[in-house]
Amino acid sequence: MSQFVDECQLNVKGGDGGAGCISFRREGPEAMGGPNGGDGGNGGEIWLVADHNVASLLAFRDHPHRKAERGVHGKGKDQHGRRGESLEIAVPIGTKASDLYTGEVYAELNNQGDRWLAAAGGRGGRGNAKFLSNSRRAPSFAEQGEHGEERWLKLELRLMADVALVGFPNVGKSTLISVISAAKPKIANYPFTTLEPNLGVVRVDDETEFVVADIPGLIEGASEGRGLGHQFLRHVERARVLCLMIDLAPMDGVWPNEQERVLLEELGSYQPDLLERPRIVVGTKADMVQDGDLEVMEWSGDVVSSITGHGVKDLVGKMAQLVHDARQQVVHSDGLIVIRPEASGAIVERVGDGEFRLVGRDVERVVALNDVTTPEALGYIDYRLEKLGVPKMLNKAGAVEGDVIWIGEFSFDYMPDT
Repeated sequence: MSQFVDECQLNVKGGDGGAGCISFRREGPEAMGGPNGGDGGNGGEIWLVADHNVASLLAFRDHPHRKAERGVHGKGKDQHGRRGESLEIAVPIGTKASDLYTGEVYAELNNQGDRWLAAAGGRGGRGNAKFLSNSRRAPSFAEQGEHGEERWLKLELRLMADVALVGFPNVGKSTLISVISAAKPKIANYPFTTLEPNLGVVRVDDETEFVVADIPGLIEGASEGRGLGHQFLRHVERARVLCLMIDLAPMDGVWPNEQERVLLEELGSYQPDLLERPRIVVGTKADMVQDGDLEVMEWSGDVVSSITGHGVKDLVGKMAQLVHDARQQVVHSDGLIVIRPEASGAIVERVGDGEFRLVGRDVERVVALNDVTTPEALGYIDYRLEKLGVPKMLNKAGAVEGDVIWIGEFSFDYMPDT
């Protein structure tokens, strides 16, 4: 059985855009022909796509970096560079993606085929042919490629199962799932044998099958984080049916009815609507108690023994019926995709005494895409900033001669128009 991983970190990097080309026609009688440098290709994008064939986040545990292909540089003779290949990353249905550092939620992919743009590719730079104008007959500069978006994500998976087996440690959940499915979980007689959920497919007949999750054992106070509390409880959230397993022969002497009370209390404290889910309550380890013991313990519910098989078939039948009923009521679950358009144009922010920062996709691209080391390119940057109204905005913001103006990682001293 493959290992189940339900939380991981992922670094995504969109492909960088290719650089535009600086080129002039040189063939035959056109020795001093016009500019013909082609554009660079856009960088590839990275998408997260929900796929029912993926069961866990194991693929990212040891290999957390994903990078899309960069765009190809432009060439002479108006040859544009090829765009970089985008990368689609398959994740399990029910995956939540959030910012690793701030915790801001970006997307919840709850349905087959749900997709989210995790990292945009950089725009390719324009070749010098694009800068030809009446006043600029021989442009000797081109744009650089824009860097692809990069971010660290935290991916979390809330288990998608039909039935969640819930109970105290050592109640027999792992043993039961090994009997009713092909799963082979670790089984031993000490607390917290199961440190991660085990999944098993129960096949009743050719038309009926469902997924059972062996949820690691709960303890009193789990909803407040005791033991491995929230790590365990969040796996119960998406299960259609709950199966509360009560130990009829507990080593610590907690009677069955008290176990049931504690389990329901922890589930309700963590998420109240869990108490409204269809549920089965069953006593386990029936082979270790006598009929008279059940009367003393005031237990009148169903009982099973995974060792002898007593009651197991009936329990599976009840699970199958509740799962069937729950599936009939399922509606399409709305996923969450957060779209935050970047500010266009330019916005002035004061960042310190005598320092201002210009932010906005348009103004940042003016600097990011152009070569600030050549006089002609700097002239074009000045022209574009003026078109965006930057000088007037800086003047209105109170900038004076000598103040430092930042655009991305580039800075210059402010010289007001005279």
